[in-house]
Amino acid sequence: MDSHLRETRIDGDVVYEGKFLKLERDRVRLPDGKETFREYIRHPGAVVILPLLDDGRVLLERQFRYPNEKVFIEFPAGKIDPGEESLACGKRELLEETGYTASEWHFVTTIHNAIAYSDEHLDLFLARGLHEGEAQLDEGEFLDTFTATVPELLQMVKRGEITDVKTVIGIFWLEKFTSGAWQPE
Repeated sequence: MDSHLRETRIDGDVVYEGKFLKLERDRVRLPDGKETFREYIRHPGAVVILPLLDDGRVLLERQFRYPNEKVFIEFPAGKIDPGEESLACGKRELLEETGYTASEWHFVTTIHNAIAYSDEHLDLFLARGLHEGEAQLDEGEFLDTFTATVPELLQMVKRGEITDVKTVIGIFWLEKFTSGAWQPE
């Protein structure tokens, strides 16, 4: 159907392979027959948790992100380990980062946050029926947790205080769920 838009890989190389990411450079044939190069990051994928407390407040994190040299407000999230199912990753990350567990999980959607230069995908899950526990942070992981209402979060997005794309999208989904406009599946 979209063959007139498709680029075809001719050959390529791994430019860099680290513990977490892989950078590849491919030579490709464009739809008009010309050749060019594409550089992109291979990423194993991640899960984002939208933790909604029984009182309607939302659980979030504040974490320093080195590439941008600042603290960001984010939803709990983490990389999918090899062979791990998305839901298992979400449950693991929620517990590790916040100490919370959830009795109710709903798959929300999959998003692609950097389509021009990465194959990363993020699976979003709504977590409800939250029970507080003790965080089990990974070695070298430092973050704070806090709660806010959906209207407060929307104002933080509007003011530019929340700019992380997965979190902005998650807040918009939560607004639809908490207003009753959409129902989780």
